[in-house]
Amino acid sequence: MSRSGPAFLITAVFSTLLAWGKTNIIFIMSDDVGYGDLSVYGATVVQTPNLDNLASQGMRFTNAHAEASVCSPSRFSLLTGVYAWRPPALSNGILSPTAAMTIPSSQLTIASLLKSAGYATAVVGKWHLGLGSGTLDFNTTIAPGPREIGFDYDLIIPSTPDRIPCVFVENRNVYNYSAADPITIGNPGTPTGTSNPGMLLYPADAQHSGTICNGISRIGLFNGGQAARWSDEFMVDTLTDKAIRFIENNQSNPFFLYFALHDVHVPRWPDPRFRGQSRCGIRCDALLEMDWSVGQIMATLTRLNLVDSTLLIFSSDNGPVVEDGYTDGSQANLNGHTPGGPLRGGKYSIYEGGARIPFIARWPGTVPAGAVSGQMIAQQDMMATFAAMNNLTLPGGVCWDTKNILPTLRNGSVSSRTQLIVQTNQAADLAILSGDYKYVRSSGALYNLRTDLAEATDVASSNAALATRLRDSITAAQNCVPTPIESGVRNLAANTTRFCSMMFGTLVIRIIPQIAPPGSKFSVYSLTNGKAVYQSSSWASEIRLPASGVYIVTAQSGIGTLINTIVVD
Repeated sequence: MSRSGPAFLITAVFSTLLAWGKTNIIFIMSDDVGYGDLSVYGATVVQTPNLDNLASQGMRFTNAHAEASVCSPSRFSLLTGVYAWRPPALSNGILSPTAAMTIPSSQLTIASLLKSAGYATAVVGKWHLGLGSGTLDFNTTIAPGPREIGFDYDLIIPSTPDRIPCVFVENRNVYNYSAADPITIGNPGTPTGTSNPGMLLYPADAQHSGTICNGISRIGLFNGGQAARWSDEFMVDTLTDKAIRFIENNQSNPFFLYFALHDVHVPRWPDPRFRGQSRCGIRCDALLEMDWSVGQIMATLTRLNLVDSTLLIFSSDNGPVVEDGYTDGSQANLNGHTPGGPLRGGKYSIYEGGARIPFIARWPGTVPAGAVSGQMIAQQDMMATFAAMNNLTLPGGVCWDTKNILPTLRNGSVSSRTQLIVQTNQAADLAILSGDYKYVRSSGALYNLRTDLAEATDVASSNAALATRLRDSITAAQNCVPTPIESGVRNLAANTTRFCSMMFGTLVIRIIPQIAPPGSKFSVYSLTNGKAVYQSSSWASEIRLPASGVYIVTAQSGIGTLINTIVVD
């Protein structure tokens, strides 16, 4: 980080968390599941009973959006609360199999936010936000990754199921790795879909005709790692079991689980329990598998008596696609099923079918059961919402694109957000939703979504002033200037029990013993290094830390928890 002479920039954000118990949070992110894919959203050819049950116990949103119509940017925004197209974001498009980590270790995420508030944190499932910082070597420790941005545990698909290598990564290392069979990227030594089409379960296009794993060719080439390779048909069991184990291991303390399902992304080869069991082909079989997995999480919460103390959310990373690189029979066997429901477009599209997605939230005692809300919300709103749940305040110096939707969760008729910008791959196109209207920048089209959800009629010519205002709103958002970081040294908050100062290039944090309640516990967590740098049940006279980095300082006592985020630049 840069310095300017002896002066350092320090910002402190103060919040008091009352002593009542924290709410567990589980966010289930499905993959390529459309607005019309669930029976609770109107599907009739396929049934999703567990998600129907979840909706009956919580709130179903009809105007919820991912940030993008493709996966990497929508996942970036979910975790960071920031639009993926904002500089210096590197995740505004679909990432390659070996892309570097796109979320800086110093950036606040919902995982690091909740970790600082005392939550155990985990991500299980599809990642697709890059790993490492350069040439990716799957034979060594892989970092940076989820652990560096606040996750205590991870078992991830590094990229996507249709990209190489076909291995999981667990806590920075390839799962079931054998040094006797190293993994080499770009090595064409194994059969490919191009050279051995007879080995395939179903045909693939040229992009997806790389190395064959489990009878399915992928994007890219690799060799080795035979013992570590996943089995597509049993992937759902591996991921679900890991998610359940994390819940079980943390049932006595607050936890945050980001459970990123691989269904119904291509390639599709569900477990034999589900293959051939739907009435609309293999894609719908994968929907049954996905619904089963959600049901297992719900059953685990019931078994452990955690339903009432857990906010459980289900959503999708973007809109639906039927056949995407593979001829797996999904299109031919739809049997009248419409994955996007009444919406125009799907994955990759700027139309509503690309980013308007299912969103169901259950939180007994807070979210009313069986409710339906038409209020606009977005997945990046989880940052502000989870902060509000824990009485935390987000720091300055960032163009936050997140809104606290707790008022809407409590009462579905209350608005928490009035505008939202969505994007396509690589932010090639942007659109803004404002009230009933949606403006598409590339075409200049304006749609009234209240009367024309299918976006069939462009009304820009009769609403020219509104179209111009919305176009200018996109430009204004792109030109956002972050709230300033305060310079100099100051008390972190009025009457705080902590004081920080700079001394000879060192950040010094002190406690005033007379004010700190007896039995207080203090900790300092470094977001920059992804680890605790101080933890004690008693307070030293002072703590000295390197004068560069992002630190979260926590003081816990019988009267509550005091949390400060200190950014030293």
